Amino acid sequence: MWIDTHCHLDASEFDADRATVATAAREAGVSRIVIPGVARENFATVRELAQRVEGGAYALGIHPLYTPGAHGADLDVLRLAIEASLDDPRFVGLGEIGLDYFVPGLDDERQQFFFSEQLKLAREFDLPVICHVRKSQDQVLKGLRRHAVHRGIAHAFNGSFQQAQAFIDHGMHLGFGGNLTFERALQIRRLAAQLPIEAIVVETDAPDISPSWLYRQRNTPDQIPRIGAILAELRGVSENELALGTTANAHAALPRLALSSG
Repeated sequence: MWIDTHCHLDASEFDADRATVATAAREAGVSRIVIPGVARENFATVRELAQRVEGGAYALGIHPLYTPGAHGADLDVLRLAIEASLDDPRFVGLGEIGLDYFVPGLDDERQQFFFSEQLKLAREFDLPVICHVRKSQDQVLKGLRRHAVHRGIAHAFNGSFQQAQAFIDHGMHLGFGGNLTFERALQIRRLAAQLPIEAIVVETDAPDISPSWLYRQRNTPDQIPRIGAILAELRGVSENELALGTTANAHAALPRLALSSG
């Protein structure tokens, strides 16, 4: 069985067939789907959806792309939501949080503020983090080090080997998904093939980061086994070995995933 460690199943792209998408993933061998929060407005949504979906799990956080509309009071709401979720085995950590230096026009100071404050919450509650690291690997790692947060996932990792090793040395896992299915994505494929298997988790980021066979179409969590098959081929291991390994890695990165089988 596989774990999709990053899937925005609450996104509007799934409004017409969300239950069917979740069922298809289960039937394809995806036993768990982690649904990250992105803003105060969807905390309750991802929590409720994770309860409704077989194998569902959720994280709570303010995504860097949502910081322009976020307010300081949202951090108080996040704290209360975390406290209310600590006894819920489907709650796995803080996410999606982080920094984005790809999208133009985002205020760096504002991004840094929300990232730092959420890292403080992760440290206080001893929770792992699911981090957005687009064009921001070094700055995200600096924040993790500053706040001594040593567990979680660098989502959709696309940095250098040196940056990858720095995240691994810090205790983080690295998320790989649809990007590695493109033959032209040479750096991502080299990373996925050569990094220690113990560092890797698989993800879709559905409905985004579609694999090559769904180029410019909606991504779905049932694609995990096929993405995993390509990763297994790149690494020269069996699909079953990779499924078992990445599942164990997901449990290490997000220990609360192991609290319930779904």
